Amino acid sequence: MYEREKQQILDKVGKEKILRIEHFGSTSIISIKSKPYIDLMIEIPKELLFDEKLIEEFSQLGYSHFKVPTRGNIEEYSTFGKGYNVDGTKEQIFHIHMCPKDNAMWKQIDFRDYLNTNEKRAAEYENLKLKLASKFKNDRGAYVLGKTDFVNETINLATKK
Repeated sequence: MYEREKQQILDKVGKEKILRIEHFGSTSIISIKSKPYIDLMIEIPKELLFDEKLIEEFSQLGYSHFKVPTRGNIEEYSTFGKGYNVDGTKEQIFHIHMCPKDNAMWKQIDFRDYLNTNEKRAAEYENLKLKLASKFKNDRGAYVLGKTDFVNETINLATKK
């Protein structure tokens, strides 16, 4: 599913604007359970951040755009979602995080790679996610915040020289 979506994006938007696409998030971590959402990290040139024409091209692919404000050490960036339907019909859900390569969001790729080579740490992450999902079933914000320390610790482990 990731590869098909990646190709659709590249065909529609083009490699001049899309410098890199990576699969990340739980579905990219081979040994753990995850919701069937596909998360994509897309690198774009800095000058295209929040570009209206680029946003429109993603809209034509069925995506809704949101601007994520600066938080902590992560600069503002674009996010897109597809597959959510108000009428309740089910579709494959995709989340895109789009930013230049110097945005701290790209450390999520280090996180993914570390968990894919460290099954013990991946199992700890899976257990944390299951616990948080049960505790914060209807509060996505609290669920995400509950993972923050683990994610940051893992990124530090992954990027130690």
